[in-house]
Amino acid sequence: MRAFQIAEAGGTPTLTECATPQPVGDMVQVQIAACGLNFADMLMIQGKYQDTPPYPFTLGMEIAGTVTAVGPDAPADLLGKRVAVFAGSGGLADYGAFPADRCTVLPDSMSFEDAAAFQIAYGTSHVALDHRAHLQAGENLVVLGAAGGVGLTAVEIGARMGATVIAIARGADKLEVARAAGATHLIDADAPDIREQLKALGGADVVYDAVGGDLFRAAFRACNPEARILAIGFASGDVPQIPANHLLVKNIAVLGLYWGGYLNFRPSVLTDSMKQLFAWYDQGALKPHISQTFPLDQAGEAIEFLRSRRSTGKVVVTTG
Repeated sequence: MRAFQIAEAGGTPTLTECATPQPVGDMVQVQIAACGLNFADMLMIQGKYQDTPPYPFTLGMEIAGTVTAVGPDAPADLLGKRVAVFAGSGGLADYGAFPADRCTVLPDSMSFEDAAAFQIAYGTSHVALDHRAHLQAGENLVVLGAAGGVGLTAVEIGARMGATVIAIARGADKLEVARAAGATHLIDADAPDIREQLKALGGADVVYDAVGGDLFRAAFRACNPEARILAIGFASGDVPQIPANHLLVKNIAVLGLYWGGYLNFRPSVLTDSMKQLFAWYDQGALKPHISQTFPLDQAGEAIEFLRSRRSTGKVVVTTG
């Protein structure tokens, strides 16, 4: 089979031929139809991600496909089912072997492409806004990087939860995507007066930040008393340092969120969240925004497309 693998940190991933993995124990074999790309894939290439597997390995964190074989300890009724899997790695390939308990059976209404674009982005935003920040209807939710893979889902979910969403993204085209997802107010990331614009809109009750850098600092200074700041990621490459005395004065809470980390200590948070999200999708309330799809033999171009920040929403690689 084909697999898009990287041999060493900082190297160039390549499409290689390798043996098809077989399921053992409680694992299942999945014929992969689609794989969603994430910013973490680029960090893995650099060797900078907290859960980078040992080299060499196959890239691709979240997949969708059909179960084609089951291990002796895996549920037999998964055979033939259409599933989404949070794989962690191994997704940019024709086949993969994954733990059965990471499989979620897809609603009939969900395509493989939508499923591959769904889990991490929607899961991150739902757990962050609901479980961590306890976002309330009527609050001001500021989303930094609002047209990105996770930022756009935060706009969509925040609006569904009844918040007033203030979207910050770069350029009119990306802001229009955020508006279509449910944002009430739009601010260009290149504006020189972001803090003042946020204050004029009533300040921030919750800040969803996947960017860091100057945008974080502007939003931080526009926080209302008892605001909650969600640290999701640092796409800008600038990890901001937070003055603790400012947290004290305004009673601000900063909440970290690593979605995949819940697999290790409280997986029920993720499974409960995913049930709600799949139900919303089946009701037509959520719809992943896929910026572009690429075939597996163009996986390198797909990663570069994501790296260049030309994408809005998700980038998906298909194997068909």
